[in-house]
Amino acid sequence: MAVIPLPLTGTGITPNAGRASSSGGRALAQTGVTQEVLVHEDGSRVMRSVLPGGVRVLTESMPGVQSASVGFWVGVGSRDEEPGMHGSTHFLEHLLFKGTKKRSALDIALAFDEVGGESNAATAKESTCYYARVLGTDLPMAIATIGDMVTSARLTDEDLEQERGVILEELAMDADDPTDLAHERFTELVLGQHALGRPIGGTPEDINNTKAQAVREHYQLHYTPRTLVVTAAGAVDHAEVCEQVMQALVNGGWDLQEGVAPQARRTLEASTITPATGEHVIRRDVEQANVLLGVPGLIALDERRYALGVLNTVLGGGMSSRLFQRVREQRGLAYSTYSFTGSYTDAGYFGLYAGCSPAKVRQVLDLLGAEFDEIAANGITEHEHRVALGQLAGGRVLSGEDHGARMSRLGGAELITGEYHDLDETLRRIRAVTREQVQDVARELAARPRTAVVVGPFDSI
Repeated sequence: MAVIPLPLTGTGITPNAGRASSSGGRALAQTGVTQEVLVHEDGSRVMRSVLPGGVRVLTESMPGVQSASVGFWVGVGSRDEEPGMHGSTHFLEHLLFKGTKKRSALDIALAFDEVGGESNAATAKESTCYYARVLGTDLPMAIATIGDMVTSARLTDEDLEQERGVILEELAMDADDPTDLAHERFTELVLGQHALGRPIGGTPEDINNTKAQAVREHYQLHYTPRTLVVTAAGAVDHAEVCEQVMQALVNGGWDLQEGVAPQARRTLEASTITPATGEHVIRRDVEQANVLLGVPGLIALDERRYALGVLNTVLGGGMSSRLFQRVREQRGLAYSTYSFTGSYTDAGYFGLYAGCSPAKVRQVLDLLGAEFDEIAANGITEHEHRVALGQLAGGRVLSGEDHGARMSRLGGAELITGEYHDLDETLRRIRAVTREQVQDVARELAARPRTAVVVGPFDSI
């Protein structure tokens, strides 16, 4: 059970379903019967069905594999929490593993352990996912078990009190990790007062104030057929998955009525972001300072996201990147340094990171900003452009061989974007990015107000 922001990162390449066409994809329909929305060259097929109650099921068959990944996605994340309920979505994710009316917590764990499978969950800012990786022959068990958890969580007062302590320990663990602390504080500051800036797990005060009845009401409100998306990839049969999902949900007591439409997606328009700019220092007695510098970024479906992916790769995406070469190899100022992006429905961020000696914080912070400004002013070289395109394209192909990644992309497509691109279209869009487009994005982002966060053994820098 993890607190994972799960933004659309890197290139922001987000799925678009559609039968292979001149554009490589089409928008997913919101209602209707089963569709074949995509056929890959390797023979894998993406299928989509809307079941009674508005439940959406998407599968991607992958010839030649013997295992499968399945995810039950609920369209609620930390950004959807009402005042006084912060941290409740993550709290609820924990509680679903405490047992159902039919299965104890041990039953749930043993179901996967005895077949060598894996199960977990992730609370994100815009969704919650319960997922598993199993042999294809054990997929019915995984669907039945997770379906029972989603529909029939017992959510007792006793379970909540016990799990409260577990979550407080999780938050304490995160707070003791200076890198995690720096990133969380950066997100909070760079996104200003936007709901996406709130910590996914809440604060210790939030967790101590969480009431069992409020969590149960949160569950009843958001865990419904209309908000549920089930995705599976690997050794899967679409019709069988649909039947197994239906059976699991009905067994859990859900009323799957005909004619109910799925929940509408969020509005894909940029919100006005007012970041907390300037330098923000968090004192911790650590040997190494964590330095972050960044700005508000692009939303998930911004057409410039591919250019941003190239910028991110050139600036801090690997051992040949500018940050790695300048900050580490040439100056010896840091062991770890990179750039990163986060893109959501209506907001995003772009940042640079380095871990360094406390005595070198000012030097490192200035260097991070200078490298950012250099690309904004002068662009990237032809060699950097070629390397970045190859790195992004190769990484996309490699990730496509992982059915867990394919399952996740289907979930993001259905919940966030409503689109899925086949591999050829994705690669075409990556390779179409020009050096001029990269510089344009860098110039725009570099001109935005900057937020710096430093975690180290001092009160100011």
